[in-house]
Amino acid sequence: MPLFDLPLEQLRDYTSSAVQPADLQPFWDRTIEEARQFSLDATFEPVDNYLAVIDTFDVTFSGFGGHRIKGWLHLPAHLQPGQRLPVVVEFIGYSGGRGLANQNTRWAQAGYAHFIMDSRGQGYGGVSGDTPDPHSSAGDVAYAGLMTRGIRHQDDYYFRRVYVDAFRAVEAAQSHPAVDPSKVVLTGISQGGGITVATAGLAAGRLDGVIAAMPDVPFLQDFPRAIDITPRGPYPEIASFLGRHRDRYEAMLAVLNYFDGVHLGRAATVPALFSAAQMDDICPPSTVFAGYNNYGLTGGTPEKDIEVYRFNNHEGGQEHHWIKQLQFLRKLLSS
Repeated sequence: MPLFDLPLEQLRDYTSSAVQPADLQPFWDRTIEEARQFSLDATFEPVDNYLAVIDTFDVTFSGFGGHRIKGWLHLPAHLQPGQRLPVVVEFIGYSGGRGLANQNTRWAQAGYAHFIMDSRGQGYGGVSGDTPDPHSSAGDVAYAGLMTRGIRHQDDYYFRRVYVDAFRAVEAAQSHPAVDPSKVVLTGISQGGGITVATAGLAAGRLDGVIAAMPDVPFLQDFPRAIDITPRGPYPEIASFLGRHRDRYEAMLAVLNYFDGVHLGRAATVPALFSAAQMDDICPPSTVFAGYNNYGLTGGTPEKDIEVYRFNNHEGGQEHHWIKQLQFLRKLLSS
């Protein structure tokens, strides 16, 4: 894949043409308040993961609408009584789910508590999932996939439910006695990276304890540009829908603006380590840099950095970037 997007010197200054809704904060204040009307009721059932050094718990908690959301909590085995660990809360890429009990335990291997949130209505591609999405789309038509589900109004849009699930996943992770609720780190790749950015912004002023965000090649950033230039899914779901519904672009964009990481991430107050891949044709680097360059702008401009992988597509830095993340967290937690 060639370098099809803006050159790096322009990426470092690119900020997006997306327009923030005037009522963005009231919309999300109302959304979070409605979600908190339902008891979190987080449960942690031990399961056999066949691993000698990791203990795993099958998690269930109440997300958007009180719907029951699944997850995993992995802990290093043989914790001392009363010991509390920093927790890495991980969100999953598009179409994936939480997987099997022993499928992804790497943050627990590094000595952290590791909470994985299942993505509602996903788990049909690559990694299995266990959480349905019982919410309707208000009778509207949609393109195959999730990007246009409920797109007629921001109250019904699919990612409103997912972002609320993520917010409540942090609360669920904090409720476990082996977790230090004052040391929560958010992370994820692609869709998971976009959810990370959104959750960092939504936590600001609404939820204590989040101390860092690590979004990798994040999706859900800078919708106007992403729709125009991205050749490979999932963004083309939106373009394909608009190819038939030619009169709905402006109305659709008005809804998407409530969920754009460019807007939500501005409120973030915690340090962040982003990553971008310059040959990425799923989450083009300009969209990632739009999220990065706007991150924290109204939240007190927290420290942030971005690792750029010039010759990689959407896989990004992979194991090399995980080392960067481990170093980032070691420095953060030792300060």
